[in-house]
Amino acid sequence: MSRRARGAILLAAALGAGLLSSCAGSAGSPDSSVEGSWGNTEDSSMPSLVFESAGRFSGTDGCNTLMGRWDQEGSSVELTDVTSTLVGCIGVDTWLSDAAAAEVDGETLALFNNDGDPIGTLQR
Repeated sequence: MSRRARGAILLAAALGAGLLSSCAGSAGSPDSSVEGSWGNTEDSSMPSLVFESAGRFSGTDGCNTLMGRWDQEGSSVELTDVTSTLVGCIGVDTWLSDAAAAEVDGETLALFNNDGDPIGTLQR
């Protein structure tokens, strides 16, 4: 086999390995990870959540502050140890305080209560 033919085979093998590794990494792509900000974090009167890499989250329902822990498997997110302030806020829908689970779908985070009922969504 000529040196040029061996070089072409090695190049093809390296390119193939690179393509396979990029496909394997797509399951953990940023689009499927809950980490980061959801909702309008610039306006404290709007619902939002921030998921930190250490497994903690915090946010607001537009009135009350909430925080807790999260664990993700695939696109499903379990929210645990959720605590919230209990300020009575006139005209504010405090739905986010009832969140117990979430589902990541691209740029949308669907949130569910303890019964598994959908309670709302936040955008990335």
